[in-house]
Amino acid sequence: MSFMGNKPPLPPIYMPEDTSKEHRKPIGKYPRLNIVIQVVGSRGDVQPFIALGNELQLAGHRVRIATHDVFQKFVRDSGIEFYAIGGDPTELMAYMVKNPGIFPKFSTLRSGEIPKKRKMISKMLEGCWNSCIEPDSETGEPFIAQAIIANPPSFAHVHCAQALGIPVHLMFTMPWTATRSFPQPLANIQSTETDPKTANFLSYGLVDMMTWQGLGDIINHWRKKSLDLEPVPVMAGPHLVASLNIPFTYCWSPALIPKPQDWLPHIDVCGFFFRPPPSYDPDPRILGFLEAGPKPIYIGFGSIVMENPQNMTAIIMNAVRDCGIRAIVSKGWSKLGQGIEDQNVLFIDDCPHEWLFKQVSAVIHHGGAGTTACGLLNGRPTAIVPFFGDQPFWGNMVAAAGAGPPPIDHQSLTVTILSSSIKFLLSPNAVIAAHDLAVKIRQENGVKEAVNSFHRNLPLKTMSCELMPQQPATWFWKKGKKNLKLSHQAAAVLVEKKKINTSNLSIYKPHPITIKNRRWDPWTATTSAALDSAVDITLAIGSIGTNYRQEYQGALTRKRENGSTSSRTALQAGGIAIGKGFQNLGMAMTKSAIEVPLAVADGFHEIPGLYGDKPRDYGDVSDWKSGGLVGVKSFGYGIADGFTGFFTHPIKGAIKDGGKGFVKGVGKGTIGFLAKPASGVFGFVSYPALGLYRSLSTSTNHGTQGKILLAQRDYGMHLAMTREIPENVAEKIVEDFDWLVEGI
Repeated sequence: MSFMGNKPPLPPIYMPEDTSKEHRKPIGKYPRLNIVIQVVGSRGDVQPFIALGNELQLAGHRVRIATHDVFQKFVRDSGIEFYAIGGDPTELMAYMVKNPGIFPKFSTLRSGEIPKKRKMISKMLEGCWNSCIEPDSETGEPFIAQAIIANPPSFAHVHCAQALGIPVHLMFTMPWTATRSFPQPLANIQSTETDPKTANFLSYGLVDMMTWQGLGDIINHWRKKSLDLEPVPVMAGPHLVASLNIPFTYCWSPALIPKPQDWLPHIDVCGFFFRPPPSYDPDPRILGFLEAGPKPIYIGFGSIVMENPQNMTAIIMNAVRDCGIRAIVSKGWSKLGQGIEDQNVLFIDDCPHEWLFKQVSAVIHHGGAGTTACGLLNGRPTAIVPFFGDQPFWGNMVAAAGAGPPPIDHQSLTVTILSSSIKFLLSPNAVIAAHDLAVKIRQENGVKEAVNSFHRNLPLKTMSCELMPQQPATWFWKKGKKNLKLSHQAAAVLVEKKKINTSNLSIYKPHPITIKNRRWDPWTATTSAALDSAVDITLAIGSIGTNYRQEYQGALTRKRENGSTSSRTALQAGGIAIGKGFQNLGMAMTKSAIEVPLAVADGFHEIPGLYGDKPRDYGDVSDWKSGGLVGVKSFGYGIADGFTGFFTHPIKGAIKDGGKGFVKGVGKGTIGFLAKPASGVFGFVSYPALGLYRSLSTSTNHGTQGKILLAQRDYGMHLAMTREIPENVAEKIVEDFDWLVEGI
């Protein structure tokens, strides 16, 4: 991937005013939450989150890990709740090995792999949503997520959080936030003319854009079908995490890769996530091999699925013989070493790296973040043979620290290259560099600092119960002008004591998420809105026939399974589908009539920002009330700011820069005099219309909110039956309620 042409402007580098660790202090008081951790990937991707989950449990939280079905035993054996989201990590790993970048190979396109992977992702999105609201599959214990932690490839995180109105926090082992310091590992930059720092920064946006290009339609379909949410605008989709300032924690050692200076305060680098070493009784074969000679090296590629494992086995065997050393080789998912016996090479099945890496002199592997971390923690020189993803990134970072040679692409690996890498690993310089790095890493506690990062970024003021601050608020009580945020238990006490009525309770969303379509000017905004509207209407028209066919055929299939030959029910199902289709078409046309004038209003509103005059924030539009308020603000401030700016900008410019500043001020004032009132006039109509549309849309979509309400009630009943509230605590709740609400 190359970036050509002139150097584009980049955002300013963030420089913290206080370089101390004051902002990294642990938070003492926080509500105990139900946390779902959504993870997509291999065992190496899941393992760090098990360590995190155990640390969160120690902090008092209930933790559920939602990941692929095959990891159920791995997760539950660690004492953490599990929810299966579907998806086959073996297939995902094989696909990534064949297509290591963001662009699939032509052979992959021809083979039909892409539709299969899209279908798998669609299933995992649904699984991630269910993991937020469904009870435990083994115990039946009710669950409702109150916060989400996720790795970015799970894709559902922000959208589930928006539906629930809860905080979301991303954590990952590879860089996913734009920086000048290093490129996005998936971008595979080959730049010749562009400034390297600029290319690094732009690579993240390009990967985000290509990812959304491939998955945006699946995500938007799922948002509408399962979450009752509006589709994410095309221009907003790739940049959701950045534009919403979603907290992000990177689980690598700052001793290896310090936090870049252009990352904002809500982004942390906390250290590697190490789990406590599992109990392990060594295999007698391994012990016998270790005692039979000098320390061997370790070679293994974990969950990588190779096309030609026999060739890799031959390269390993010949390189080990050439170097005159001994080696322990992990068979891995590729089953290396089939049918081979050698006194200097031992092929083994799964063995905890925490134990094994203490027994070897150096390690060679694929560059998974967890395997890399374990090797460096134990001071082992490390050579990385990357296959895809972040693996080349880790190879480069280890090489930059002097603890290993430059990464060797698996397709370029030969006996000579591998032999040379082994000799580098056993050199005194590599051994010393790895030891020095291990000393620094052992002084860190990644999982504990990650939990602190999670707590620091919680919206504590809005999510805590006002009567029981150690519990999260789940209900909003309002009567007249009086209102309170209440937890399940506080609400139950007040209902039982007849202090409140359930009719005055509604679901409370402590962290509402609003996705805005960022506009730059009225011309591009109007064009974009018109194109989006045309696409929405076209899709709505096309879905009428598609939905009819699906519902009709589905009803016929169910009839056959029940032994009936009547087609009346099928025709009824098809008719209902057509009715819903025309309803969707009407909503699409209504929204289109709103979107174009709204885009004009937003475009004019953003024009002053082009010359440094920060536009006002009128707030979010969620219903007809907020829409009316924003419309009035838009009109009032638009007229007032346009007229006052016409006079104040020249004066301010003259004071700052004399005659030159006066001329600039006249220009700014004139543009604002035209743009701000125009935005106000269009906004006075379009914002209330948008609010009304969203109110009507919400009133016709009860499915998702109904499921959330049911999950909240089930969980509240579960708490009432399993956690009895002492009478003195109940009395204190009533006393505080009277003091806050009635002034007694």
